[in-house]
Amino acid sequence: MSRVSTVIDNHVAHVTLTRGDKMNALDTDMVEAIIAAGEALVDNDEVRAVVLSGEGGAFCAGLDLMNFAKFATQDPEDFVMKRTHGNANAFQEVSLVWRKVPVPVIAALHGVCFGGGMQIAAGADIRIAHPETKLAIMEMKWGLIPDMGGMVTLPHLMRADHLRRLTYTADPVLAPQAMEMGLVTELSDDPLKAAQDLAAKIALKSPSATRAAKRLLEFAETSDDEDAILHLESREQADLIGKPHQLEVINANMQKRAPVFK
Repeated sequence: MSRVSTVIDNHVAHVTLTRGDKMNALDTDMVEAIIAAGEALVDNDEVRAVVLSGEGGAFCAGLDLMNFAKFATQDPEDFVMKRTHGNANAFQEVSLVWRKVPVPVIAALHGVCFGGGMQIAAGADIRIAHPETKLAIMEMKWGLIPDMGGMVTLPHLMRADHLRRLTYTADPVLAPQAMEMGLVTELSDDPLKAAQDLAAKIALKSPSATRAAKRLLEFAETSDDEDAILHLESREQADLIGKPHQLEVINANMQKRAPVFK
């Protein structure tokens, strides 16, 4: 049974979690399918933006409860401590892979976005949510800690006390409150359409500049080395100035038309 679908149209990759009958809950097959979907976009030069969404009534309800029984029979050292994707295990990579995709990733959230679903959404660049969406860092409900890459992403989105409160309590919050906390970027009554419209807008920008911006932002958010940040800022800019994409942007602006990138 398919867990994820990817459709590329007009330079936008529409990645959909397709386990709607289970509220897109994460089993092992789905974790692997999400990682594969992200990895397939890393080297795809035709893609300029990604929309990440879930079919059915929810974005993602978190870990499939059936997995708890499966995990109870396994040595956690084998599936938690083993690094299978660089410095991460598979459950961490399901979130972090979206940071490795070199173009903006926009998550469209509805229904619930719990636990592992929250971690996946946190790996996106932007999160657009329906106002009635419920979000939670749910792991403490099951006697666990957030361990799907969230400790890499969430501290950059949220004030520390908000993050601690949601982590310690596992309390769900509605999207408007989550937006105040930094978990949600914006609200929309139709988050999927809003995400698609935003992706289409980004896809009209210089592909090379957009990718350079994501690289620079990623580095700046994770580095305390001011000299290195300033050097990379200059390096990325030098690689853009006067190049075909930048010249096409200038010409298109002067001629009041949409740019055409080759």
